[in-house]
Amino acid sequence: MSTRKMFIAGMMLVSASALAQMKYPQTKKIDHVDYYHGTQVADPYRWLEDDNSEETKAWVKAQNEVSFGYLNQIPLREEFKKRIEALSNYEKISAPSRKGEWYYFYKNSGLQNQSVLYRQKGLNGKPELVIDPNTLSKEGTTRLTVFSLDKKGKYACVGLSLSGSDWQTYYVRDMETGNNLADELSWVKVSGVAWKGNGFFYSRYPEPGKGKELSTKNENHQVWFHTVGTPQSKDKLIYEDPKNPQRFHTVSTSDDERFAFLTISDRGKGLDGNALWIMDAAKKETKFKPVVAEPGKYDFSMVDNDGDILILETNEGAPNKKIVRVDPAHPEKVNWKTIVAEKPEPLQGVNTVGKHLFLNYSKDVTSRVISYDYNGKELGSVRLPGLGNAGGFGGEKEDKFTFYTYSSFNFPPTIYRYDLATNTSTVFQKPTLAFDPTDYTVVQKFYPSKDGTQVPMFIVSKKGIEMNGKNPTILYGYGGFNISSTPAFSASLIPWLEKGGIYVVANLRGGSEYGEKWHEAGMKLKKQNVFDDFIAGAEYLIREKYTSPTYLAASGRSNGGLLVGAAINQRPDLFAAALPGVGVMDMLRFQKFTIGWNWVADYGSSDNAEEFKALYAYSPLHNIKAMNYPATMVFTSDHDDRVVPAHSFKYAATLQEKNTAAKPMIIRIDTNSGHGSSNTAKLIELTADSYAFVLFNMGK
Repeated sequence: MSTRKMFIAGMMLVSASALAQMKYPQTKKIDHVDYYHGTQVADPYRWLEDDNSEETKAWVKAQNEVSFGYLNQIPLREEFKKRIEALSNYEKISAPSRKGEWYYFYKNSGLQNQSVLYRQKGLNGKPELVIDPNTLSKEGTTRLTVFSLDKKGKYACVGLSLSGSDWQTYYVRDMETGNNLADELSWVKVSGVAWKGNGFFYSRYPEPGKGKELSTKNENHQVWFHTVGTPQSKDKLIYEDPKNPQRFHTVSTSDDERFAFLTISDRGKGLDGNALWIMDAAKKETKFKPVVAEPGKYDFSMVDNDGDILILETNEGAPNKKIVRVDPAHPEKVNWKTIVAEKPEPLQGVNTVGKHLFLNYSKDVTSRVISYDYNGKELGSVRLPGLGNAGGFGGEKEDKFTFYTYSSFNFPPTIYRYDLATNTSTVFQKPTLAFDPTDYTVVQKFYPSKDGTQVPMFIVSKKGIEMNGKNPTILYGYGGFNISSTPAFSASLIPWLEKGGIYVVANLRGGSEYGEKWHEAGMKLKKQNVFDDFIAGAEYLIREKYTSPTYLAASGRSNGGLLVGAAINQRPDLFAAALPGVGVMDMLRFQKFTIGWNWVADYGSSDNAEEFKALYAYSPLHNIKAMNYPATMVFTSDHDDRVVPAHSFKYAATLQEKNTAAKPMIIRIDTNSGHGSSNTAKLIELTADSYAFVLFNMGK
């Protein structure tokens, strides 16, 4: 027997042994039934929703003992971790942003748990430390979520989050002394920082009940104004709407601080758009007045003001979005002037610098950037290095140049300096890597979904790999919330590719890849299209001999975790392994926790009879059957207060109960972490465990 065959046989023996010894913790069932529009739905694991109960904590501990006991037996686990660490250990620097004579930027020396904020005088000055979040907690799980300077750069609002929670605490730092003032603002969530004079607007919720901080439904979002140097108790309540408790209220201000913009959304009622109100300091206004009075179907976003005139981005009458000029003295829509009309490609973002508008369009999921003046005259297209993803192009009105970052799957994030007058780019900063990205190839393919819709996917692999149906392949998808899955570089992907693996990103309906029509085609009653797109992608990869069901894994996080759960319920035969992460698994109760009601605009709600029928038909939790499932590693975190871990708890317990295959159904529950990994070390560990679990269960 060859050495390789002996190695594979040895791993299979370990796998069989591990399975023979694996005993899942006994999960008690209770007699709980809900009634939805005349339909009786059992919920035997409802008790797992109480994440603070001693019983749930004991269950979590017992599940982790089984899961990590299983993972510890996989020979490749430690190898993957060390290789990911080695390849990720390179200096990462963000594009700089200017405030006065200072340039601010983030840097990670390689494997730091959190990136560190620095500043320097001029582009050639000596960097000085501003904030190092790694020093703020023992495990490095305190994140710097906000750093917002006032107009003069004298003060900064600093936002911190603990252990991956979405809750933030805001502080005020004196940038001359480098010390924090006594200001401390609690229970901040879904908030910006909008400076105006000697203070700023921010958004928060009332303090939740003790012990319920990570699960209580968040309602009555309020806008407050904080004056620098005063306690939070002295803050002024600017806006609230207790009659509509599930609305979001956020404020931004124009660069000259003349206008304050209040954005109001009501996604809990299924409305995907927003209202827009303004306050004009030049007119000494103290209350907001409407430009768009009520949230509805369409989006309205402030871009900038040109003196008295507002420049807005909207998708009303333009699913791919357009740019308009609005006179707030005559805000009726009949008076709006379109300055950049809708294009065939969706507009993904707008930024401003040097009184230029930079519009970032998506052409088959890759960036196209065009600049305009404030009257809509085209000034030129930015020549990008290739077919990838570009972001940046921000700055002050007096700036003559700006920065942007460009990357792709095999092109590491590289910072370019862009000169506005000459429309030219030069490399400003590029990373030094321990591998050659050109050893890997990226191709884009289009495949037909169930209804004939052409869906794009990116396929990443090592050059020269043989398409023989035996390549271990991870198919990743998201497909929701108008979010586009764009090409993105990750050094942690390389160890998978080095093992002969293929990585695929499918650009499913529900995202923003082709504008609002693409988004709407994967929403609410049409959500099944997303699963059909993913399943068709798996079938395409098998048909074209990239892989086969023995070597194909499904992967997704959050809304993508929902996707994986639905896909393996509907087509378990297509996959050898599944990685549903922090997923929305209980489609009948998601709106009951934290800000879950915010997702009603995309999913619909079980409170609606027609939408309940659609949700119940695909809900991952409610469609688990007694059948053979792929090897599945569910993963979640104890501090996930966006998609509460109860989703994954109930889902994993049901999988363990009903799966009939001799394959593992484990749940990996991270601690002191949230909806995303709370530090670099935890992310590396999760990635290594995912690769090892998948290859192990493919017999590789």
